[in-house]
Amino acid sequence: MTNFKVGDHVKWNSEAGHVSGKIIKVHHSDFDYKGYTHHASKDDPQYEIKSDTSDHIAAHKGSALSKV
Repeated sequence: MTNFKVGDHVKWNSEAGHVSGKIIKVHHSDFDYKGYTHHASKDDPQYEIKSDTSDHIAAHKGSALSKV
């Protein structure tokens, strides 16, 4: 599994198709976002990514991301 860092440019598949953006935060423990608890750990972090085309911020595990 790839570990990403803040500033990495990544892409992921969303209901709207492929989206790309930059990682703005890495979470190593559970966190609440948009009314939902996202589960993260040191071995399986979650990433907050700001879309390249909008102000949307998404949270995903590394398995859903690939480097651009």
